[in-house]
Amino acid sequence: MFRPERQMKFNFLENPEGEILAVDRSVLETDPKLQGPDEQMTRLCRTLLRDLDLDDLRNRISVEWNRRMRSCAGRAFWPKGVIQLNPKLVGISETEVRQTVLHELAHLIAYERNPSRPIKSHGKEWRTACVDVGIPDEKATHELALPSRVLKRKWRYDCPKCDKVIERVRRYRGMVACYDCCLEATGGVYHDSFRLIEVNLDS
Repeated sequence: MFRPERQMKFNFLENPEGEILAVDRSVLETDPKLQGPDEQMTRLCRTLLRDLDLDDLRNRISVEWNRRMRSCAGRAFWPKGVIQLNPKLVGISETEVRQTVLHELAHLIAYERNPSRPIKSHGKEWRTACVDVGIPDEKATHELALPSRVLKRKWRYDCPKCDKVIERVRRYRGMVACYDCCLEATGGVYHDSFRLIEVNLDS
């Protein structure tokens, strides 16, 4: 059965105090350990998956660094079983690196256990997986102070059903709909009744 790839992101929230941690960018750009596969974190994930009897995911799992990531701390791709990390995490702490890996691993576990039915990205299945990997009090997002560009949001998109609001720097290309509403109604397949309403914030 065809299973479309699902991507889960773990985003940094803007620090309300405006504080930025000092990060040695030259280290982030030159350290060979912060590009490509991270064998240590991959082994950690494999050990946890072995203990949870998720051998298929254990055989696919890999953790890697992605220097192109900006405000996103980490993201996971299912069913590929790939976790990508933002090198800026190293400028915060090793604890945050591990926490982000476990957060993303919980996403993969939740989808692996429910391959044929729609689930919410941070719903009960994900929370159960967080308990299983040792982060029972995990939140959907963390407030981590990272240097990032502040760009003016020029476009707003409103969901006609759930009133979700998305603000973007760039305009969406083509038709887009609220993923959460589509997930609930059609298993994540686009449906025009949940098409986002576009608003130009410059007008």
